[in-house]
Parts: sequence; C-alpha cells; structure tokens
Amino acid sequence: MYNAKSMKAEEFIDHNEIMESLKYADENRNNLEVIDAILEKAKLRKGLTHREASVLLACSDEEKIKEIYALAEQIKKDFYGNRIVMFAPLYLSNYCVNGCTYCPYHLKNKHIARKKLTQEEVKAEVIALQDLGHKRLAIESGEDPVNNPIEYILECIKTIYSVHHKNGDIRRVNVNIAATTVENYRKLKDAGIGTYILFQETYHKESYGQLHPTGPKHDYAYHTEAMDRAMEGGIDDVGLGVLFGLDKYRYEFAGILMHAEHLEAAHGVGPHTISVPRICDAEDIKKDEFSNGVSDEIFEKIVACIRIAVPYTGMIVSTRESQKVREKVLHLGISQVSGGSKTSVGGYAEPELEEDNSAQFDVTDQRSLDEVVKWLMDLGYIPSFCTACYREGRTGDRFMSLCKSGQIQNCCHPNALMTLQEYLMDYASPETKKIGEALIEKEVENVPKEKVKEIVKENLRLIREDNRRDFRF
Repeated sequence: MYNAKSMKAEEFIDHNEIMESLKYADENRNNLEVIDAILEKAKLRKGLTHREASVLLACSDEEKIKEIYALAEQIKKDFYGNRIVMFAPLYLSNYCVNGCTYCPYHLKNKHIARKKLTQEEVKAEVIALQDLGHKRLAIESGEDPVNNPIEYILECIKTIYSVHHKNGDIRRVNVNIAATTVENYRKLKDAGIGTYILFQETYHKESYGQLHPTGPKHDYAYHTEAMDRAMEGGIDDVGLGVLFGLDKYRYEFAGILMHAEHLEAAHGVGPHTISVPRICDAEDIKKDEFSNGVSDEIFEKIVACIRIAVPYTGMIVSTRESQKVREKVLHLGISQVSGGSKTSVGGYAEPELEEDNSAQFDVTDQRSLDEVVKWLMDLGYIPSFCTACYREGRTGDRFMSLCKSGQIQNCCHPNALMTLQEYLMDYASPETKKIGEALIEKEVENVPKEKVKEIVKENLRLIREDNRRDFRF
C-alpha cells in the first residue's frame, strides 16, 4: 500500500501507485478541463502531487505545453530570481566494488585507470579549483570500504576546508557518496558538509536490481531509504536525482516526485536539490546501448514539470549537457550549474593522458568557468558563488520556510552580487569583468530594501578597493 509517511522504500515508492498515476495521466493527457485545473493549482506556487504533475508531463496539447513552460519559467523567477549558483565536482577516488552496468567505475572494468587522491593531491586539486574561482564543491567517490572508507572522505573534507590560497577558499563542500549508516551521516554532518546528494539512478525496483547486479548498491531498499538515515543523522539538506535513460522517464519522474513528497511527509523538509542527469558515454559505457534514452525535447519538459511540482527545490544540470541544452533548461527551472568541470580523479591540477582515463563520464560542455560565467551574464543571469545559507544556519526547515515565503530573496540577491564581485576581482578575464561590473551596477538597484541596498553598495566598494572578502547576509 502506498504511504508517503512510511519509512519503507516499497511503500513510499509504491509501484502500483506509480502505474495507476501513469494510467490516470494517459487518460487525461488531452483533458483540457483537468489540465487547466492542475495549472490553476500550480499557479498558487505550492506544488503539485506526483499524479497531477504526471498529467502535465503526458500532455500533448501544444498550447498547454506553452503554458506549462511559461509557468515553470515564472515560478523559477519567483523563487530564485535570475541567479544561477555555480559549483564544481571534485572526484576523490574511482575505486568501486559495485557492478553498476551504466557506470565505468564498475568492478569488472579493466580499461579505466584506477586512482585515489592523496591528501597532498587533494590540496593540489583544491588550489586549482580556487584558481578558477570556485567556492562550492561536490565531492564524488566510488563505493569501496577498503580504499574509500568514511574516514578517508572525512579526511578529504578536512583538507579541502584547510586550503587558503590567495583570495581563494572553498566555503562549502557538498557530498555525493554511496548510501551509508546513520552514524556515518552524523560524522559527515559534524565535518561541516552542505548538502548530501545521492542519485537513485532508477526508482523501478526490478530494473534497479538488473542494473546493479552485484555489490552493496544492489540493495534497493537500503539505497532508497538513505535520505531518511541522513536526516536521522542530522543532515537536513539532501539532494535527489535519477539517471534518465535507465528506465522509462515517466516512471522515474513520478518516482522522484514521490520521494520528494515522502521527505516532506516524514521529515517536514523536502529535497534541497533535484538533479536531472541523462546517461552519457564513458569508458566501457555506450549510452546508445540503453533503450530508454530521453530526447532534448522531453528533457526540457521534465525540467519544467519538476519545477512546477516542487517549486522550492534547487534544480541542477551539469556539464553532461551541451551549452545549447543547458541554455534551454535554464529558462525552465534550473538554478544551479557546474562550470569548468573535470570528471576524472585529479583532473584539475594536471590534465590526464588519454591512456590514463579515470573519468566517470564524458563532459559535453567543456567551456572554462570564466566562459560559463560570461555566457550566463550575457543571458541576463547573475552567476552566484554564494554559500551563506549553510554558514548562517539557513538549512532544512528554516531554509524551506524562507524559500517558500519568498523571504530568502532578501539574502540571496545581495549575496549573489557580492560573491560575483569577488569573482570578477580575483579570477575573471577582462571582458568578463567588464560585463560583470555593468551587470552588478544594474542589479544592485533591484535590491528592494533601501538600507540593504546601501550596505551592499558599501560592501562592493570594500571588495573592489580594500580587497575585503566574504561579506554575506
């Protein structure tokens, strides 16, 4: 039986409920009365159920699809303005004991170079990332209790936070590692992490077992219930994601929304972020061998419908996607992007030789961080390097209440401008700096409260003239 409050994976991700929801969506995909009612509810900015959102995803009426996209764009603006948060992945180790059929880290792959960073190599990677201008990292690692135990991850986090290079600091480390125990989540919380991220890969239990034939990740329930253990361990910001292309996209869409509903029902806090990666080529992996690939057109619709269904969540798209695709989905709900990313172990400090390939997947958008920052500003977005909410305790239910009420805008917009000014002073090319200075001058006038505006202007002056850093509201 479906039960959003249940702590059992098979009950809060109930197969029969998903199938019934998809059937309902098929029956109403062109029912304009039902679709209009769902859109009217969505305009309240309170979100939709997985069943309601599935109807919008199934809708084939061209005019209604235009309405869906327009609403998604407006909701994104209402909650996140024109800010886009910047981050980079940092791969620590690709040793892994799992047999995942879609990932080149799988245990039987003898073609990939196995690597694990030493703490000195971690420092070198962090310095290289700081020299690009990054302030927020998402650390990644394969699952291997011998090579990558929790103690190694914790040591790496400590090392990352310890590196202060010129004006560079990594101010927040998000963590994307395998499902683990409540005790280990407590250790991660104590280490000062931001968001704990774990992709479900697929919510279809039977497919999950086939795609994860061996290794600890084979346990569907243990993996799916990881976010509950993370929250029990004190981590109140968690990030969901599926790998679109492994199973039918409509099933995955309903599943991830059910997971979001479960977190709200059971813990009072929905997902801090939702990621929407699509399967792509890698060493020993060919995406064309997977039959459930998602077209660009469907991908855009997925992003828009998630944004409408879960209006408060941050939405992430990585360098898996091309510049063209990323540009389209920015308008439909994406609020975080990576830039200048390397998916190899140790790829920032020293480029890999082809025969030493350790990458998890092939990067499609290979532009530098500076190029991505300039591109975003040319599109009218404010690239934000802000990490203030984590460090000011605006996490979990506190962040959600501020976000849902719109009050978070009073912090985020000024913080985005100040962190962008830091980037322009320390890392930007002359052309990017020129464009950024003009954008900041324009956007600072959009700060609604006059007192806050004056503080922001003074802080911007101190960043430029006195080399001051890390102002935040």
